[in-house]
Amino acid sequence: MPKLIVEACCGSADDVIEAQKAGANRVELNSNLSLGGLTPSLGTLKAAKENTELPIMAMVRPRESGFLYTAAEFRAALLDAEALLANGADGIVFGFLNADGTIDAGRCREMLRLAGEKQTVFHRAIDVVPDWRAAVDLLCELGVTRILTSGQRASVFDGAATVAEMLRYTRGRIEILPGGGIRTHNVREIIARTGCTQIHISPHRVFLDPSASGNPEIHFGLPGSQEDRCQILDAEEFRKMRSLACAD
Repeated sequence: MPKLIVEACCGSADDVIEAQKAGANRVELNSNLSLGGLTPSLGTLKAAKENTELPIMAMVRPRESGFLYTAAEFRAALLDAEALLANGADGIVFGFLNADGTIDAGRCREMLRLAGEKQTVFHRAIDVVPDWRAAVDLLCELGVTRILTSGQRASVFDGAATVAEMLRYTRGRIEILPGGGIRTHNVREIIARTGCTQIHISPHRVFLDPSASGNPEIHFGLPGSQEDRCQILDAEEFRKMRSLACAD
């Protein structure tokens, strides 16, 4: 096992291919990273598996904005997780909260039963719970593999002290995966301040697509969106970050 596990946050099959080229140890596969990451399609997962050998953790998040889902949304999440696991996902990433921001233990148990022996990650919903210690204790009791967190701050650089406290508090009962705002200029300091053994990074660059530039009046995305470009994982920047992170 490497001294430091570097996980790439990916939004497409091409992102996963670039992540493998750049030396990632594992990926989290999403769609719509601009919305915080939603459930990827089966086609995206299959294309990523066909072209890489990386362990793929598949996001299961049926919509943006919060983690209190309707019955239909939760049913969709379970069906998506079942399909993703059946089609090669090495684990799933999820998070369910109650209206008061505490963890919905019942729904988490259902997802964990479905996942079986596969790895599970409770995502950054942990960063909005009112009492992270109580939340961590519950996730340990439920048997979640690891927690993705920025230390309840907008950036893990600012939340590094809390991440370090999480690692001390859990004492190896669950893995802690810092992520959110890790950049080339701060990656070494984040590792030093947290004492972490794995990180979650997402360096991206602009990818130009001129096919929709013939009519600038038309916008298919949110108002103000630019239809001639999208984001793809920046393999060169990823290599730089990985090299800095893994340097002795």
